[in-house]
Amino acid sequence: MFPFFSRNKMSDAPEVNPAPAKTPEAHPLDALTGGAFSAATSGERASRIRDWLLTQPAPEQLQEVFKELSGRDKGAARAVRERLDEIRRAKGQEAIAAEWAEKAQALLAAPKLNIADALAWQRDAAKAGAPLSREPLSLLKVQVADRVKVIEDLQHRVQVQREAAVLLAQRIEVLSTKPWRDAHAALELLRGDVARWQEQAQELTGDASWASVEARFPPLLDASRTQLLVVWDAFQPAVAQAAAAAEDANAPLPPVPVWADELRVARGLPTEAAAAAAAAAPGAAAKPARAQNKPKVDPEVRDKAVQAVRDALVVLEKETAEGHGKASAGAAAALRAVLKNHGKHIDAALEQQVHTALVAAGELEGWQRWGADQVREDLVAKAEALLNRPEGQALGGRKMQETLRALREQWKQADQGGAPNHGLWKKFDEACNAAHKVVEAWLDKIRADAAEHKAQRLALIEEVKAWTAEHAASGDWKAINRALYQFGDRWREGGHVGEKIFAELQPLWKQAIAGAAAPLEAAQKESLARRHAMIDEAVALGAAPALRIDAVKALQQRWQAEAQTVPLDRKHEQKLWDAFRKPIDEAFNRKSADREKAVTELSARDRVVLDASKALEAANATGDAQQIRAAVQALEAALRGQAQAAEAAASAQKSEQGAAASVAQADEAAPATAGDGEAAAADGETAAAPAAAPVAPPKPARPVVAVRGDDRPGMKKDAPAAPGRGGRPGDRRDGPGGRGDGGRGAPRGDGRPGDRGGDRGGRFGDRERPAYEDRGPRLGDTAFRAQRDAMEHAQLALKKLAAQAHGEALTQLLSAWEKRDAAQVPSAQDLGGRVSPAVRTSWTQALSAAPKGDAAEALLRLEMAAEVPTPAEHIAARRLLQLQLLTRRNDPTPEQTWGQDAAKVLASGSDAATARRLQNVLKNLLRK
Repeated sequence: MFPFFSRNKMSDAPEVNPAPAKTPEAHPLDALTGGAFSAATSGERASRIRDWLLTQPAPEQLQEVFKELSGRDKGAARAVRERLDEIRRAKGQEAIAAEWAEKAQALLAAPKLNIADALAWQRDAAKAGAPLSREPLSLLKVQVADRVKVIEDLQHRVQVQREAAVLLAQRIEVLSTKPWRDAHAALELLRGDVARWQEQAQELTGDASWASVEARFPPLLDASRTQLLVVWDAFQPAVAQAAAAAEDANAPLPPVPVWADELRVARGLPTEAAAAAAAAAPGAAAKPARAQNKPKVDPEVRDKAVQAVRDALVVLEKETAEGHGKASAGAAAALRAVLKNHGKHIDAALEQQVHTALVAAGELEGWQRWGADQVREDLVAKAEALLNRPEGQALGGRKMQETLRALREQWKQADQGGAPNHGLWKKFDEACNAAHKVVEAWLDKIRADAAEHKAQRLALIEEVKAWTAEHAASGDWKAINRALYQFGDRWREGGHVGEKIFAELQPLWKQAIAGAAAPLEAAQKESLARRHAMIDEAVALGAAPALRIDAVKALQQRWQAEAQTVPLDRKHEQKLWDAFRKPIDEAFNRKSADREKAVTELSARDRVVLDASKALEAANATGDAQQIRAAVQALEAALRGQAQAAEAAASAQKSEQGAAASVAQADEAAPATAGDGEAAAADGETAAAPAAAPVAPPKPARPVVAVRGDDRPGMKKDAPAAPGRGGRPGDRRDGPGGRGDGGRGAPRGDGRPGDRGGDRGGRFGDRERPAYEDRGPRLGDTAFRAQRDAMEHAQLALKKLAAQAHGEALTQLLSAWEKRDAAQVPSAQDLGGRVSPAVRTSWTQALSAAPKGDAAEALLRLEMAAEVPTPAEHIAARRLLQLQLLTRRNDPTPEQTWGQDAAKVLASGSDAATARRLQNVLKNLLRK
């Protein structure tokens, strides 16, 4: 018996006892984090880190664990980093909250609170990132909002009081136009209302927040109080005086005309109007007498007066006709002045003409004033609407500034067309000033941003200077170039500054960046000189008669080293590279052209294939399907002709070999023969494969002995190498196996089958593997491309012609249906392979008979078979038919009976809608 050892006795290696595995040392932070550093997987490590974070560790511990863990597992360190960021944000927010809380308390403690400042506090706090939803800012925000609400309520009450004062004054004025007894009856009620109004006004002024009301509201309240008290103080004595005059006939009458007339009538005296009319009657009677006694005027004086009045009248009529408001007003004033001096010397007709012109000028002036007031009111409405826009549509600062400028320009133009209106101007100016606050805030923000951007740019210039001094001796040109690009990006993204500030900063920036880029520019200049020298070397190498590959490789390596050391502008570097590569590429192209010229000469078979390809292209141009098919067959015959000759030569050689071979060697030679056939299919150099060597009779079996060395075919000294051919540059490996010396299954040099299935049968045992088609030797590139393009063009032309014929056949079929003429039905060949002769016969029979039956269901089945949409009016019927087909489980489907359904449709009568539906259906069915 042989002893069993733990190792091979043939091995000379000494037996070594394995050393015990070292236990890894635990990380110092492993105990702190619950074993996170000793975890086997990243997921387990992240889980332990999360569990450790639940214990709320100190920030110092978090920082230490993150420093150690970020180099080991960034995924697990992410949770620690997020906790550190959260703590940092919380500290920052606490400081911000304290700052803005102090500002809010200062606002609330001030005796006078500006609403704009309160709103700006909340807006600026939100922009600064202050936690307004947490204490103490949330409480302070509520207090500020309540204070603002109180102030706004006071302002609203002031406006209400103003309106109430106006209404009370109107009530008093209305009572002065009615009988004095009505006024006397309403006196006590009015006294109570006026007293209540004064109490409410006093309550407003005594409010603690009255000092915070805007400056325009207290004057409004004082003016309303003054106006109301003036009217009330005049109304009370007038009522008392009217009551006294009613009781005592000798008492003076009240100053109110209506009440005085009422008391005169009660006393039996005429009214004031009747007394005035009676006093005017004697003067009217005396007027004709004065007219009759009018003194005579010198004719020359009369003519001058008439001429002066006519000149002024012509000017006024001209200005009025042209619609000049201001000019017509001046002309009317001039005419009135002339009329004042010479009015007594003109006749009645001219005087009437003058009055007519003055009336027309007054109407024009009134219309101009009305039109200008309409424009002004529109401008006032636009100005007031600037701050009352819908939410989310508020105008920005620049847009608001441009709008205000445009509105003021329009107001100036309106003032030029008519008399000014100070009341509307005051409202317009107040609205514009209120809207201009947005512009002022925007301008303040722009100034603050400009100052900040200027400071950032100055800091960047100083940073560039410091960086230049630090990297003066550096040789890392790529890093320097990258840093310069980063500085340039930061300068471009430094924010907007004014043109004056930019003009001051730009020279400083150019000076600093030029000093920083000076060493790089010097290095680039030297690199350009070296690269131009290498371009000259490349030109010399390319012009040499013999191309030295080793020199080209060395030169390219030098170029790459130079390009990686000193960076240049991308476009400039690409131009230099193109100039460097051009002579070398030309040399390689010449070499490739010479090689191809030597190995790609046209053979007889290539010429035949080229001629057949040209004939096929000519047939494609004719558009005749028969000519194209004939040319395709001719080209395929040209491609197969050489393969047939090669097949004949191979069969002759095989017959000679078969005569010398014995029956015992037939089984062994069969796979080799099959392999030769496949190798011939893959061979692209010669048509006839070399003859297989005769197989020697089998020798008695020898014991298998392991031999060291190379046992590949041809490597054994006692076995010749497997015959093969040398490949040419550019040859395609068209064989099944993709190799030049045989395809899959070709015999190896030592007689063994090269494919895994060489000796075996098919997958199911009795199936033989099909032999690959022998297409002869490989075509040249010119012939191969010509036949490929010609075949593609022929297939496209045949498809196009088939589509045209299909459309014509479908149109012919619909025409035959319309005319009920079976002779016009296209042939089965024209209809395509989808229509069998039996189906065509059924169609002709349907057209031969008279129209009968209803084709509605058949059309629906055809549309379901073709999967085309059904018209809207027939959708319900289609759904009903689909439900019925679901219950007919054993009936054939519409896809199986579309021929019979089409026959039913053709058997019915033809109309435009049905023909259109049938055409859409057959267009898809005949194409499938």
